[in-house]
Amino acid sequence: MVIRLLFFAALALGTVPAAASDCRLALVLALDVSSSVDAGEDALQRGGLAAALIAPEVQRAFFSTPSPVALAVFEWSGRYNQKMLLDWRLIENPSHLLDVATIIGRSKRTADDYPTSMGYALGYAAGVLDRGPNCLHQTLDMAGDGENNDGFAPSSAYSEFPFSDVTVNGMVVNAADFEDKANLIDYYLSQVLHGPGAFLEVAQGFDDYERAMRRKLERELSVTMTGALDTSSAVHPG
Repeated sequence: MVIRLLFFAALALGTVPAAASDCRLALVLALDVSSSVDAGEDALQRGGLAAALIAPEVQRAFFSTPSPVALAVFEWSGRYNQKMLLDWRLIENPSHLLDVATIIGRSKRTADDYPTSMGYALGYAAGVLDRGPNCLHQTLDMAGDGENNDGFAPSSAYSEFPFSDVTVNGMVVNAADFEDKANLIDYYLSQVLHGPGAFLEVAQGFDDYERAMRRKLERELSVTMTGALDTSSAVHPG
């Protein structure tokens, strides 16, 4: 309870809640900028996300129904190292997507020497979703190339923060310097994925980030997110 109150108090400073909108999905994308991600990999991550957002298939998915999607993006690493790259934005037409892609593509990381504090990142994301628009569904994407190694675990975040109506999907980046890639996938499946319809996408290194992100976004935006997690079909290694 104390952890949750401290998080939400910090988030409340200097922020104004987004107005409720008639939207089908509130989508938060979380980018890993921990010390295991070097400068070149981070550039591939940001450029890959920017390119994926304006890919034709992703644009079709964004605008497949008249009800729009609300989007927010932040980067995360250490316990207190989360930074909004894009605060809540209602995506109503292709020009909005182009604006968002430009912002992400031009963004610069704010830290490069902190550990992987995934529980804290999840807590921060819960606050972002809490002050976001009142959409039909809420989804958080956790992308990363390693397991939590600092602070409280994802399971603690899920018990302390309001995640009952949130789907948390994952994207494992099989970076060359992470030796036990199978264990990383298992970790995401057992510890990170959460909520109805949750699934895992796998990028084979940061060079594959754009392709994996395109695939993940297309699925998230196109499918009605109901029902329980089916782990037999949750992994999409590409």
